[in-house]
Amino acid sequence: MGRRWRDGRGELVVHGGGEGPSATVPLEIATSYRARTKGLLGRDSVDGAILLSPANSVHTFRMRMPIDVAYLDRGLRVIGVRTMRPGRLGMPRLRARHVVEAEAGVMAGWGVREGALVEVIT
Repeated sequence: MGRRWRDGRGELVVHGGGEGPSATVPLEIATSYRARTKGLLGRDSVDGAILLSPANSVHTFRMRMPIDVAYLDRGLRVIGVRTMRPGRLGMPRLRARHVVEAEAGVMAGWGVREGALVEVIT
């Protein structure tokens, strides 16, 4: 199930287990080393979310805001969600292959929780 995303924009569709998608969110896609390294560093806000791939951990050093972090497995199922304040180092998640970052507090409203399935549309 190899993913062939490129740096750019897309949409994150969250399937929370109900009849249809829980939310559709604007998404930045960061797959190159340079884009993944930069991530949300130095920003005051983000419109939607950013996908880092491949990734299994993140840090918030030099960030200006707290963020929600969702760890996704190979099949894009959420295996963990946490909120991180600036200046923190997240522990690697062994099964994680991708990470989604957004402003703190928004993922719960989108239905992003452990076990939820997401889809990336480019």
